[in-house]
Amino acid sequence: MRILFVADVIGSPGRKAAKGLLRVVRGQTRADLVVLNGENSAGGFGITPEIVKELLDLGVDVITTGNHVWDKPEILPLLDREPRLIRPANYPPGNPGRGVTVVEVGGVHVGVMNLQGRTFMAPIDDPFRAADAMIAEMRDAADLLVVDFHAEATSEKQAFAHYVDGRVSAVVGTHTHVQTADERILPRGTAAITDLGLTGGLDGVIGMKAEISLQRQLRQSRGERMQPADGDLHLQGAVVEIDTATRRARTIERVSVPYARVLEGRLKL
Repeated sequence: MRILFVADVIGSPGRKAAKGLLRVVRGQTRADLVVLNGENSAGGFGITPEIVKELLDLGVDVITTGNHVWDKPEILPLLDREPRLIRPANYPPGNPGRGVTVVEVGGVHVGVMNLQGRTFMAPIDDPFRAADAMIAEMRDAADLLVVDFHAEATSEKQAFAHYVDGRVSAVVGTHTHVQTADERILPRGTAAITDLGLTGGLDGVIGMKAEISLQRQLRQSRGERMQPADGDLHLQGAVVEIDTATRRARTIERVSVPYARVLEGRLKL
């Protein structure tokens, strides 16, 4: 089983990169399943029902999210209706949506979990104990489990991966939008990477236009609304190969493909 995890899609530039690259990258990585984080796909903040359809039509199997999933109120009803769209499971009870879904690929039931960290973020429910409960609940429903852990702090992301090592097949970090070079297989067989990066413009600051971010840093006030960067478009992420018999990851490889290769007609990984 090979799973392609696609990094946070940032606004329309990120959707353009996904549209131009996803099918080819999926084919070249021989991915059986695509899990994509879409929480920033609407102007850099949130996701809409129209964008959910657009991403699913591209061949995305599961859309994960994070703290920005609540930014567009029109998405809230769809969180209850669309099982392929999930949000962090450890938000308090009463919120719409679900934090886990199961998809079948070639007779294998893959459980995709979404959890959110708390360090430097909203003080929501404990993701570690939430993971314990979800793993126990999914034992009979899924043949293997993977996690999108949406968190700010590198330490929390790495600690979480070690906490679930051997109980899930992969933990991929999202939210900080800078691809890390620490992909590895942990001792008990869980593939982990601290952050997948971003799908969108790498010429900005965490996917947003550099000049706006710079003015905020200099003035220490909000200033102009952040806008997605639109230069040097890339699709980033990682592909994980999993032994379905043992549920252990065999390999994890980073993916970072420039959109320019599509324009030049020389797309090779």
